[in-house]
Amino acid sequence: MRIDSFSEDVSVCPPIDPKSLSDAERYRLFGEELDALKQRAFARLGGDDVAYIRRIDRFARRMELAGRVLIQFSLEPVTFFLGVGALWVNKQLQATEIGHSALHGAWDTLPGAEKFASKTFRWDTPVDEESWRRGHNVRHHGNTNVAARDPDIHFGPVRLTEQTPYSPWNCWAVPFTVAWIFPNFLFVIGSHVAGLNDVFFDNGRPEKLDFLPDRSKESVRDAWRRALRKYVPYYVKNYFFFPALAGPFFGKVLFGNWLAETMRDVYSAATIFCGHVGDDVKSWPAGTRAHGRGEWYAMQVEATNDFEVSLPVSILCGGLDRQIEHHLFPTLPPSRLREIAPEVRTLCERYGVNYKTDTWGKTLYKVFSHIARLSRKGGVREVVHAMT
Repeated sequence: MRIDSFSEDVSVCPPIDPKSLSDAERYRLFGEELDALKQRAFARLGGDDVAYIRRIDRFARRMELAGRVLIQFSLEPVTFFLGVGALWVNKQLQATEIGHSALHGAWDTLPGAEKFASKTFRWDTPVDEESWRRGHNVRHHGNTNVAARDPDIHFGPVRLTEQTPYSPWNCWAVPFTVAWIFPNFLFVIGSHVAGLNDVFFDNGRPEKLDFLPDRSKESVRDAWRRALRKYVPYYVKNYFFFPALAGPFFGKVLFGNWLAETMRDVYSAATIFCGHVGDDVKSWPAGTRAHGRGEWYAMQVEATNDFEVSLPVSILCGGLDRQIEHHLFPTLPPSRLREIAPEVRTLCERYGVNYKTDTWGKTLYKVFSHIARLSRKGGVREVVHAMT
């Protein structure tokens, strides 16, 4: 698919000194320009986008076939690890470029892409689709990094913003992130959005629960139902059915499937955490609301990070290296997010909105530095932030 530049739309606009405008006027103009960009981007959607996602889906399925055959019948390490790599590519594409975008509705309006319709799409991950749409598309995207509204500002002992009060458990944040969340990322997300985390743990904030209304028997039963209707078929397929087909080589196939699964989870966690975590990423206290669409756009930009990678790596990230653009226009397909990124950055610079991007390595370092800082109690910055 050809990627055209939108930069010509920006170059003809005169420069603006944000200091010469009131905040209300600056946000209004910022919102109007982004709305115009959105209209142009969605107007370009069509047959090329349908052909692209079909092509990616065919490639992913071929990688699954190749990976499972090589893992199943390999007699030496080279073909075994080639199989693991191919299966990982399949799992990565199904979770991100295909699945994440489909559940956002990226292809809902395009004839010929009915297979990827958000309400009927079933992705090959251990995450319940209905729970994901409710928790991610609505709660997280509508209230990014706003305490008491965004459920994704904490995971167990891991504080991701100062909006979650400090607890002694937070001292385990870095090892917990590395040893549990990253290698089991989609299992953790599945438990999170289904409400199982609420069944067993406190989220560290006054509201206590993220997804369940309470811990009644009915609520707990519903959380288990949502989680298990994906966990059971998914893990039986990967950790029993395919290994059982290998007979005496059960352990080898089980190990290969686990390895591909873990690679996908670590890669996905590194992608997602880089999108919203860092000392320069804004968060807001409970009750914060945007005053108008332009300010909402600005909040989305300042609560997110981009990072710079090559096109193949970006595809494996599902376009979430363009997390800023994704949060501005979450139903835009990943290939179009890559296309509009230069213009979004220019608009942010023109209106004084903090657009953050760097290499993936530096962004990931920023993530863990931030998590490590929040794992330690106190600090002048945190006290001041809590008072404002």
